Amino acid sequence: DVQLQASGGGLVQAGGSLRLSCAASGFTFDDNVIDNVIGWFRQAPGKEREWVSCISSKDGTTYYADSVKGRFTISSDNAKNTVYLQMNSLKPEDMAVYYCAADRYGIATIFEYEYDYWGQGTLVTVSS
Repeated sequence: DVQLQASGGGLVQAGGSLRLSCAASGFTFDDNVIDNVIGWFRQAPGKEREWVSCISSKDGTTYYADSVKGRFTISSDNAKNTVYLQMNSLKPEDMAVYYCAADRYGIATIFEYEYDYWGQGTLVTVSS
């Protein structure tokens, strides 16, 4: 079974940093045969879930929403089959439940429906 385990959320002051982890099991992210994408989404209270960032296993290309560009960095540790989201200069508007998701056999995409598997979410709270 494919599973994604998101972790690393917590309480941080505005301007602080957190690193989220998405540990994948049941498949190999850096598969030389299949192109995989792992993305991060977030959902703030009362708002719809939005795409934040994603990384492609094909060539390691990364993509970011404008709202986080320059502050967040997505990366992968293929030996650990884990994708990270380093979040710096956090703002109160970054507060949300963050989800990681995997799109197997796919290309990088911002659309939720393209992602086949989802982690359980990890809460990021940013105090002002």
